[in-house]
Amino acid sequence: MNKTLQRTDMPTTTANGTSAGKQLNPAFDWRLIARTALLSRRLDEMEEQDLAPRGLVKYQFSARGHELTQLLLSQLLTAPFDAASVYYRCRPFMLGAGLTPLEALSSDLARAGGISDGRDVGVVFNMPRRNGALVLPNAADVGSQYTPAAGYAQAIRYRVEVLGQQDLDGSIAVAFGGDGSVASSGFWSALNIATTLELPLLFVIEDNGYAISVRGPMQTPGGDIAANLRSFKNLALWDGDGTNPYQAAELAMQAVDHVRAGRGAALLRVTVPRLSGHSSVDSAAYKTAEERQRDAARDPLPALRRALTTSLMTEADWQALEEEVMEELAEVRDEALRRPEADVTCVTHHVWHDPRNPARTGGLAAEGVTLPPGDPVRRPPTPARITMVEAIRKTLDVELALNDRLLVFGEDVGLKGGVHTATQDLQLRYGDQRVFDTSLSEEGIVGRAVGMALAGLMPAPEIQFRKYADPATEQINNCGTVRWRTANNFAAPIVVRMPGGYRKIGDPWHSVTDEIVYAHAVGWRVAVPSNTEDAVGLLRTALRGNDPVIFFEHRAMLDASWARRPYPGDDYALPFGSARITAGGDDLTVVTWGAMVELCETAAQQCGADAEIIDLRTLAPWDTATVMESVRKTSRVLVVHEDNEFGGFGAEIAATIGQQAFLDLDAPITRLGSPGVPVPFSQHLMAGVVPSVDRIRAAMEDLLAF
Repeated sequence: MNKTLQRTDMPTTTANGTSAGKQLNPAFDWRLIARTALLSRRLDEMEEQDLAPRGLVKYQFSARGHELTQLLLSQLLTAPFDAASVYYRCRPFMLGAGLTPLEALSSDLARAGGISDGRDVGVVFNMPRRNGALVLPNAADVGSQYTPAAGYAQAIRYRVEVLGQQDLDGSIAVAFGGDGSVASSGFWSALNIATTLELPLLFVIEDNGYAISVRGPMQTPGGDIAANLRSFKNLALWDGDGTNPYQAAELAMQAVDHVRAGRGAALLRVTVPRLSGHSSVDSAAYKTAEERQRDAARDPLPALRRALTTSLMTEADWQALEEEVMEELAEVRDEALRRPEADVTCVTHHVWHDPRNPARTGGLAAEGVTLPPGDPVRRPPTPARITMVEAIRKTLDVELALNDRLLVFGEDVGLKGGVHTATQDLQLRYGDQRVFDTSLSEEGIVGRAVGMALAGLMPAPEIQFRKYADPATEQINNCGTVRWRTANNFAAPIVVRMPGGYRKIGDPWHSVTDEIVYAHAVGWRVAVPSNTEDAVGLLRTALRGNDPVIFFEHRAMLDASWARRPYPGDDYALPFGSARITAGGDDLTVVTWGAMVELCETAAQQCGADAEIIDLRTLAPWDTATVMESVRKTSRVLVVHEDNEFGGFGAEIAATIGQQAFLDLDAPITRLGSPGVPVPFSQHLMAGVVPSVDRIRAAMEDLLAF
């Protein structure tokens, strides 16, 4: 559907901001709204005028002018699974949803007891459910809050319709953002997801006319995103003044009611003034004196005061409220300043899942859902060898049957069964709510997966090729750090499957490996199986785990004869960080992974080397103990990988060996990778880039002769 509610549908106001014949909506606790608005405003002023100039608050992002609509919405989000995805100017909403002023100030002071325990900027919010909505962990990246909100909204529907949790019916997700964020890929991706699927998601755009100094018409044509979206299908629109208590209350209530009633997505745009600079280091000198005066005249706090003292309280009551707030904040300031700095000895905690202390929200562990741990003993039901892609499909099938919270999705994974056939027939078996196609947006695929994980599901998105994951870099990085950034309040365990590498021929777009990017990413486990058996064991461990995983599927190995093994059984699972010695030897250690394992075995056979070949199987973590034991035995080591040699993961291995086993070496540590160019399309040229059996054999011979 498409619906637009014009401002003419709202109550008219007089010049002094009072209502012409209308009363304040009784559905709201207006005294609480007033008190919280004053708390937010005076807290901003305390930071801007005192704590930031003294250097005690390093980054200050004021919400002055944005308070009213946020506080109205905080009182409307009371359903059991409501959630909000906020941005850095959402402290009024946070206070309305249950954040205490002490927590807010401690966060900006980077003291112990803040919402991230000093790990993140004070206004990068997160909050498990209290007396209102769950607040999804946001990031400082503009626009990154939208696709996780879409994933959360989809998870609400899934939990109601598939898991049968009828008590969650009517819950919604709300995504807040400023007018600048509507130019981001995250906004458009989430808008596409929410409208094509008609999800219970409300977009709230607070339009203050500026993105730092860039004016609105540079972000969206005409500077009015609501006007531009009037032809968007399956999107209801509300547009009005976010500083007028009468109008803003009706706008907020109608928009929330629409989404809560199951009528699909909606967008509420409210115009508000930004009464401060973008941050404490922004003087806003780009605004004219007339613009500043116009903004000041639209301050929602005087309008709120006039509305309340007209009908609900006296001027003396308002003044008493002001004094009460100032007394509270004085005590809060003193207590926050007495708080210690965050404990430096704990700064490396909460990168990974700890079964003794799981995250409070997100993933299966937080909901008390446990899956069988799996078994590292192979029990093949038949000796028949199958391809890696068949094994991946079989593993997904088994895990979908076991875990009704597992969802598999991506471009073409539905009826087509994936461009590599890894999901063939799975949608027919499990339905299109569990195995489904997505829009062509990797930002949307991964961001939606993050939101689903935060809502207690296990998402397993597919990215068709490694290179295609680049648009999702922001979401991938934020997903890996979420447990650490929120001091274990939240986690988002997802399993991202992505094929890559050469296959018969190469090219710069489909043949990228570049696994070092993800090995370096905080909070991600990285699997790189070389064969059917390992693919089954590592994928099962990932899908039953509680950390985000990048699962590489090498294109050359998906149907390669060498990679075929018997299916190891429905319970077979491998621990991460456990390498396999594929060939024993005493003269040379070869460390490798993925498609290079086969080539290294062939090269060793051709040159007659007594080489111990180690298939790492996982890069994060990697099995240092097995590698060191082998190096100390052979005293020579060759590291081979398909990725660029410069800065590749082989450099990490070489550095670790040099640090831990230097005195055991009889020859220099040797690395062999690709030169610093993409994989070319020409097979002839590709032979000069991707390590070949001949090049590996030559490197082995040189080391043995040293």
